[in-house]
Formats: sequence, structure tokens, C-alpha cells
Amino acid sequence: MKRGLCRPRQRGAALLLAMLTVALVASVSAAAYWQQWRNLQLEQTARQRAQSLWLLTGALDWARLILREDARASQVDHLAEPWALPLQETRLSSFLSAGQAEPTAADAFDARLSGRIIDEQGKLNLHNLIESTGDQVQLAPLERQSIERLFAALGLPSAELQQLLRSLLAAYTPNASASNEGLLRPQRYEQLAWLGLSKSTLDRLSPYANWLPEPTPINLNTASALVLHASLPGLDLAQAQAVVAQRERRHFSAISDLGDLVPAVGAQLKPQRHAVTSRYFRVLGLLQLDEATLEQNALVVRDGIQVRVVWRMHGGLQRHPATLK
Repeated sequence: MKRGLCRPRQRGAALLLAMLTVALVASVSAAAYWQQWRNLQLEQTARQRAQSLWLLTGALDWARLILREDARASQVDHLAEPWALPLQETRLSSFLSAGQAEPTAADAFDARLSGRIIDEQGKLNLHNLIESTGDQVQLAPLERQSIERLFAALGLPSAELQQLLRSLLAAYTPNASASNEGLLRPQRYEQLAWLGLSKSTLDRLSPYANWLPEPTPINLNTASALVLHASLPGLDLAQAQAVVAQRERRHFSAISDLGDLVPAVGAQLKPQRHAVTSRYFRVLGLLQLDEATLEQNALVVRDGIQVRVVWRMHGGLQRHPATLK
């Protein structure tokens, strides 16, 4: 009797063991499949990023070539020149397969590139605020008035501006007090957040101001009406907009051209603060490779016909559409 009862129990235990074995095998198989899929995705992402960086490097070199040839052609920079025209989204595979009668593997290469070059000297350079004479560091009065007018025109917090001015002065003053030892000198515009500017203020201010490695004059041919208004006391916004409209018909060949157009500001136009040529440019690029996108942001400086990269940054490889900012 007991032997008969043991048989169903043995069969139940065997069935349970078999089910556990199947579940374990399924779990191990699923984990192995997931690990293989993950490795494949990592390899694909690394390959796409390497391809994207290679293509964006080529785009940056092309932009440098455009700026170099522009320097050969003219000593005046304005917004009607080839470098100022944005590159609309272009499918690179169309160039690779051009002239081929039969479809090739290049047709499956879906890469789209867009970009533009921005004259950074068409903005207020906040580095101009620092005025050094030997060991003496102070805030340049005219530049301080310009940034104050810009903040007022944009409705930005005055308290943040005052904090920025104090921090800049402390960061650049030799033998600063112990309380200011933690202040770092910014190298890029975004790093002004270290000195008191909030992200919202930086975003609002970015079309009109920047931080370049050295003090620079404002290019009267590329500055916006708001920047012209901020940099020239006595030039109200309506007059600045009229200047921009006139400039679109005929660019300035010398800074005195603006003085002839608006005599009231002629005495304020100095080569140290205003110019009609530029050295610093920002190159923006956006590459869409299949379903991934990668952004590039680079600052270049042009000395004569030599154009070199000051810094270069890339965003992360995104899996959704992006646009140039």
C-alpha cells in the first residue's frame, strides 16, 4: 500500500524537477540572448558614432576651407558672403552614388548633414569686461554699460548681472581673497554659470552675447539690432533696426560708414570696440545617420588665411530627430 502511494509522489517530483529545469534553461537562454543583443547594440552604436565623428570632422574641415577662401577674397565680413549661408539638410549618399547608372551599396547609406557658420563677433564678448593694466584689474566702463543696456533690453535679472560682474572681477584679480579662491575663469560661454548666471538667463542671452578667449571688437556687419543698440549709447532700438535694414542693402566697408549713416554715434566708433571684419566663428553641424543623430559645436579662429579649431564639442548619439539651435 505504501509502495503504491510513493509512485504518484515520485512522478510529481519528477514533473516538478522537469519544469524547474525547463524554466532554468529558458532563463539562461533569455539572459544569453539579451546579452548578445546588448553587445550588438553597443557595437552598432560605437560604429555609428565613429562614422558620425568622421563625417562631422570632414564637415568642419569644409567650413574651415570656406572661411579660408573668404579671407583670400575679401577683408570685410558680412552676411551676404557664402560662409553665412546655412547648409540645408543634404543627403550625403546622393553624392556618393552620383554618376552611377546602377544602384550600389551607397544607396542604403542614409546620412543627412546640415549646418551653419555663425560670426561670434556679431555678439557682445563678455571677455571685454576685463581690463588689465599690469597687476591692476578692473571692469571696462564702456563694456559694462553695454552689457547693462543689453540686460535691460532683454528684461533679464539685474541681480544676476551684478553677481557676474563681482565674480569676474574676483576671478581675474591676482592674489584674490581666500573666499574667492574657488572661482574659476571661464573658457566657454556655458561656464558663465559658475559666476552667477542661471540657465534661463544664459539661454536668453546667448543670441546676443558670448565668451571668447580674448577681447574682440563687434563686427558692425553681422551684429543684430539689439547688439548695436547695446554697444552704442545714443542709438535707440528703432535706429538700430533702421541701420540693419540699410546694411542689408549695402554692407559697411569701414566703421566710418556707420558714422556717416548715423552721425550722432560717429565719435563712439573706435577700432578697439568695432570692426567690419571677424576672426572668431562658430561652426554647428548636425548629422543624421539612419535613426541616430549627432551634433557638433566648434569654435574656430581665423588668422590671415589660417583657420584653426579652438575647441570642439559633441553631443551624445541620440535616437530621435534633432535640430540645430
